[in-house]
Amino acid sequence: MSGNVTSLFRSTAAHSPSMAALARESGEAAGTGPVDFCIPCNPYFPTPAMFDEMAGRLRDIITYYPSSADTITAELCSLLQLPPQCVAMGNGSTELITWIDHLLVRESLAVPVPTFGRWTDQPMETGKRVDMFPLQEAGGFALDLARYAEFVRARGTRAVVVCNPNNPDGGYLHKQALVQFMDAMADRDLVVIDESFLEFADAEAEPSVVQEAMLRPNVVVLRSLGKNFGLHGIRFGYLVANPALAGRVRAMLPKWNLNSFAEHVVFMLRDHGPEYARSLHQVRRDRLEMAAQLSALPGLTVYPSQGNFLFVRLPVGAEGTAVRDRMLTEHRVLVRECGNKIGSSSRFLRLVVRPQVDVRRLVSGLEQVLYGAGRGAAVPGPATGTGYSSGTAAVDRLMYETNGSGMRAITAQTAGAGAPGLAAAPSPGTGTGVPLPAAVPVAVPVAPAAATAPGPPPVPQPVPGPQPAPYPGPVPVPHPAPVPQPVPAPVPAPAAAAAYPPPVGPTPPGVPARGGLTAAQVRGTNGLESVPATGWPNAVGMGQAG
Repeated sequence: MSGNVTSLFRSTAAHSPSMAALARESGEAAGTGPVDFCIPCNPYFPTPAMFDEMAGRLRDIITYYPSSADTITAELCSLLQLPPQCVAMGNGSTELITWIDHLLVRESLAVPVPTFGRWTDQPMETGKRVDMFPLQEAGGFALDLARYAEFVRARGTRAVVVCNPNNPDGGYLHKQALVQFMDAMADRDLVVIDESFLEFADAEAEPSVVQEAMLRPNVVVLRSLGKNFGLHGIRFGYLVANPALAGRVRAMLPKWNLNSFAEHVVFMLRDHGPEYARSLHQVRRDRLEMAAQLSALPGLTVYPSQGNFLFVRLPVGAEGTAVRDRMLTEHRVLVRECGNKIGSSSRFLRLVVRPQVDVRRLVSGLEQVLYGAGRGAAVPGPATGTGYSSGTAAVDRLMYETNGSGMRAITAQTAGAGAPGLAAAPSPGTGTGVPLPAAVPVAVPVAPAAATAPGPPPVPQPVPGPQPAPYPGPVPVPHPAPVPQPVPAPVPAPAAAAAYPPPVGPTPPGVPARGGLTAAQVRGTNGLESVPATGWPNAVGMGQAG
């Protein structure tokens, strides 16, 4: 496989290159590409018979206009037993995220990180302030909803996102806890619950909060279809909310924003409920078996997941880009290195759940790349990686120093200059009128970059623990000590929304709100260069049967 293939990863920001791009660069014929542990797709659905049916109707599907989005949405709502006035279908969940940002997010949005990149990048691209709540590795990347709520109130954030399960770690929040969180956030402008991967969860019989969302004035639930149905290329998803919120989004969508493939699949689903339920059941079984096999690799940590993927920490000494590139070039296995996810690093991979025959190939490749001929302590791979981590160190430093509250100035970049200099960040609570509690990362002044300026202090490496048992919990790792400085004493959260300054209205696109960051700034660039069942259940328990 051409060495140019791995160079494609350097041109992506928060995502991996598409399979089509990889195939073009490698010159491989269709269907002969690498084993895909990168794209989180259901490998068991559609069934071969369904693919044959679609292939037989390919000419008609791609020749003629689809029905209107209202017609396709009505069929999906009939299948899921949802009122059409509460649903808006989009050309993929990212289209809906874009419209949520434009229509419903006014000036600021809180999001735990690491998570799906569009939840941080999309609002920054339109000048919103993004308040990032770091998920702690020492806590297994679990989201503490009580602390998150305190963080939102301390920052004065107006819109809030929770992904359940979260991508990339697969962390899961129980329904009752989410409902309580939604009620605690009743005074916010918007609460988004992203359930894109919830179909693969089996922690509860009825995990979705769509029914509760329809009853609340400020809650939107986002759901995917492409991931669940194994059809990422079709691009379809939907949101559920009360009629007013759903109607605002639906009114902005083009009449034919859904294509004929999406229509054909939606109208096929009614006859294939049992096959779909069996596919989800098989993915859940595969997830347990795959986690057990990966956990047996010395030094590899596997985090509990309710998604159709597993988040793993590589052994000490292994670097993610080198592992990714060697797995692709030497073993024809594509994995997702997570160094370009805000809040993550190149020590982490996200691995999609696949059938056992593929998992054996993955494990065999990892054994050779990580340990060579032996299975003792992990050894670093040869320096064949791209050498980039998409600015992971810079992004992590920026997030922990400013946490989305912004910088007073970004020095201009000139030919031959180094990284953009960062002026002192605003004091805690700037722009919100509320001081930060001690638990919130505090802004640290940073001198403008210079040729003689020392780099950031090295981050202590985690101490390897004993060999993990199958499916271990996360291993605590040391974190760098914070820079000493005065910290305002915590203040109690205001009792009502009236205690916060009223929003001043939408921020013009491209203008950071109250000192917020643009996507280019947070990724360390000037914006001019790239960086590195017995039938269908209803929506409450969709896919739980079988």
